[in-house]
Amino acid sequence: MFMLKKKTQMPAESEAISGRDTAMTLSNRHYVNGNPLLGPFPDGFERVIFGLGCFWGAERKFWSLAGVYTTAAGYSAGYTKNPAYQEVCTGMTGHNEVVLVVYDPGVIDYADVLKVFWESHDPTQGMRQGNDVGTQYRSGIYFTSDAQEEISRSSLKEYENVLTIAGYSKITTEILPAAEFYYAEDYHQQYLAKNPDGYCGLGGTGVTCPSRPMK
Repeated sequence: MFMLKKKTQMPAESEAISGRDTAMTLSNRHYVNGNPLLGPFPDGFERVIFGLGCFWGAERKFWSLAGVYTTAAGYSAGYTKNPAYQEVCTGMTGHNEVVLVVYDPGVIDYADVLKVFWESHDPTQGMRQGNDVGTQYRSGIYFTSDAQEEISRSSLKEYENVLTIAGYSKITTEILPAAEFYYAEDYHQQYLAKNPDGYCGLGGTGVTCPSRPMK
């Protein structure tokens, strides 16, 4: 019981694993679309980071969207520098399993990317997503612009209204400025494209997110 409690509580920064100076070594080629995983990205493209459960299934939700240039699995919103997967799984890095989404706003609107985020998981579950329990599975939006923050907060209120009507509790999604994004190990990148029968624990609520433009 103590271990379960610990996994569902964020550690203090002073308790966190210290990490290392060396970043993960990556192939820098998206397995699905062939675009680079690492920046710099094309001028005018925008970045956002999402946490919505195990990043294997989460990344797959975004890489096929028209206008999405690249996606990557990684760790963010915690304390440990360049964490390893095994460290994140202890709950002692503070990091969330997240997906970096780089998109062309001239092709896809941020509100449409956000709609996929909301509908691909249950954002009311706190430190879990289905059977995946722990701080690394919390719902989170980590924005990179004022416009993204405004739209994210507006859509949270709108989606919470329809979820409440459907019998769900309040949304627990954290909305924060994007912190350092640490790329996950190479084998995690586009995992379900490389392993089509691999594990995916994501499940949405079945409740449609309002799709009107949120500018």
